[in-house]
Amino acid sequence: VQLQASGGGLVQAGGSLRLSCAASGRTFSTNNMGWFRQAPGKGREFVAAISWNQFTTYYADSVKGRFTISRDNAKNALYLQMNSLMPGDTAVYYCAADLTNPYGSVASATGENGMDFWGKGTQVTVSS
Repeated sequence: VQLQASGGGLVQAGGSLRLSCAASGRTFSTNNMGWFRQAPGKGREFVAAISWNQFTTYYADSVKGRFTISRDNAKNALYLQMNSLMPGDTAVYYCAADLTNPYGSVASATGENGMDFWGKGTQVTVSS
């Protein structure tokens, strides 16, 4: 079972990137999923979460209106469209899944403790 994030890179402030998270080994269609990030010297923080049925999304205040989380359950994939990027968005971005509570409340996916399966991260660097 694996989650693999991709799509990171170096972009200028104001630019856009689209992160993808490919899930393999099992279906994640019944699980809430999310994106977290960790900047140098800081702890990992919540970015966005999406419910198993795509009906509900949550965003950190710092990215609201700029980032959009989505998923394609048929492809077993999770995405994060990031627009109007700022240097403060520079971090390693991780996708994660809540495997413990299938069909559960997506609110639990807004914290690290609510996620029990993590992929390797992808680096996003925004230059000023």
